[in-house]
Amino acid sequence: MTATQSLRVGDVWLRWLAAASLLAAWQAAAGLVATPRLLPGPAAVAAALVWLVADGQLPLDLGITLLRVAASFALALMVGAAIGIAMGRNRRVDAFFDLWLVLGLNMPALVIIYLCYLWGGLTEAAAVLAVALNKVPNTATILREGARSVDRELLQVAEVLHLPALRRLRQVYLPQLYPYLMAAARSGLSLIWKIVLVAEFVGRSNGVGFRLGLYFEFFDITNILAYSASFIAVMLAVESWGLRPLERRLLRWRG
Repeated sequence: MTATQSLRVGDVWLRWLAAASLLAAWQAAAGLVATPRLLPGPAAVAAALVWLVADGQLPLDLGITLLRVAASFALALMVGAAIGIAMGRNRRVDAFFDLWLVLGLNMPALVIIYLCYLWGGLTEAAAVLAVALNKVPNTATILREGARSVDRELLQVAEVLHLPALRRLRQVYLPQLYPYLMAAARSGLSLIWKIVLVAEFVGRSNGVGFRLGLYFEFFDITNILAYSASFIAVMLAVESWGLRPLERRLLRWRG
């Protein structure tokens, strides 16, 4: 086993240890609560989760919410990356959009959601747009810094060597942006799914956020935790099996 593989195995064990310690702390806290309904333990939540999956409602809500997350994520990443790279490469573009970024970064997410629903109606497009607008400024800010940090000398060397424009973009320019793209993708995913739940809670009639709102009205903490656990598990799977392998592949040139 190589040193790199040994480090990865060690990381896996540390993650499992962290998960076990979290469950143990949860169980201990549940045992200290006088009324189990206020904080059900892991076993009760797991039983509720199994029942919800068998009932079919949770997979349906989860699928609807994930579609909204994917659409909002793709829109925010494309628009934010385009604006950020343009700002990082051109001083005038940066000066024009800087105030927009400051406003977008400081505008409360709930205000944007309300405005999109009021202007566009309680529609799917309004929900996706509201979530994407909340993430675009953050993505643009990260990619702006990435575009500013690109090594101009490497680009000049590529021009001296008369590399085709597409090859310069693919082999010289984009690899320097990959760390920033991955940072924007990771932070964007963690932020977008939370905002999607708020958008569903406020103005949609399906999805995880809508279902959590119903359970909140009935003070059903067990099912709230079950739905939350299912969605967090999916996001952890995306991070572990999607973003991390992609990041290692894109950044392998760094050694």
